[in-house]
Amino acid sequence: MTINYDGRTFRKAGGGDGTVARYQQDGDLVWADFAGGQVRRGTVTGTCGPDGTLRLAYTMVLDGGEVIAGHTVNVPQRTTDGRLTLREEWERYGAHAATGTSYLEEVD
Repeated sequence: MTINYDGRTFRKAGGGDGTVARYQQDGDLVWADFAGGQVRRGTVTGTCGPDGTLRLAYTMVLDGGEVIAGHTVNVPQRTTDGRLTLREEWERYGAHAATGTSYLEEVD
């Protein structure tokens, strides 16, 4: 599955918490800025594999001033209407250490 993420916008599946990320891509290099909900500002940077899998590092600052850092691997799936859903396996470091799985949905 060849995917170009440039210009695509994603949010947490099911309507999300108001956080929206807009992706850009140049070759295999992918990055995005995101904000909304409890996130004042966040960024991801990483690479896109031939199958569309994203391997990203992220940082974000929350409303309360907490600084969060971690990494994620996002595996794409196509919906019946052609949009993408990303299955996101994430890990946070430091004082906010945690792991989990989230789903991101492409929005217009």
